[in-house]
Order: sequence, then C-alpha cells, then structure tokens
Amino acid sequence: MNILFLFFQEGSSLIWTLLPFVFIFGIFYFLVIMPQKKQQQEIKNMIAELKINDEIVTNGGVIGRIKEVRDTSFIIQSAEKSFIEIAKTAVVGRKPEQ
Repeated sequence: MNILFLFFQEGSSLIWTLLPFVFIFGIFYFLVIMPQKKQQQEIKNMIAELKINDEIVTNGGVIGRIKEVRDTSFIIQSAEKSFIEIAKTAVVGRKPEQ
C-alpha cells in the first residue's frame, strides 16, 4: 500500500510518475519489437541469398521456381508455361520440403 501511495502523493517527483511507463515500454520492446526486427532481418537475408532455380512462396500463396533475378523483382515459373514477375518484398520464404 505504501508503494502505491508514493506514486500518487501530491508533489511526488516526475521520476516516480514516469517509472511505470518506462517499465511497460521496456517490456514491450523486449517482447514485441526485438523479435519483429530479428524476423525482418532474417527474411531480408533469405531474399538476398535467393538464386535461380530456388523454389519460393509469396505472401499471396503463389509457389514457383525463380527463373530470373532482377534488382527489385523476380521472374518465377509457377506452372509449365506460366511466368510471373513478383516484387522481392512479396517473398515470404522458401518452399517447404515435402
């Protein structure tokens, strides 16, 4: 009870008032922001390593084999005679092994 009283005392310092917000932000940072940054970096590295004949999956669910690598896109073959140009940012991963 005394701890709560310190937080809400009239004339209490600004540090005691902001301390809970700093604590909550710290928890939020370590539980949400850091893992998200790590995942984005892994996807970025995976896209940079893709080469011709790698099988990929796009965020739209299209599965295909890379036939050409361009600066900001890939040309993929999704069926025997179907070629699609997709943005590199649309790639979410490699095709899972069967």
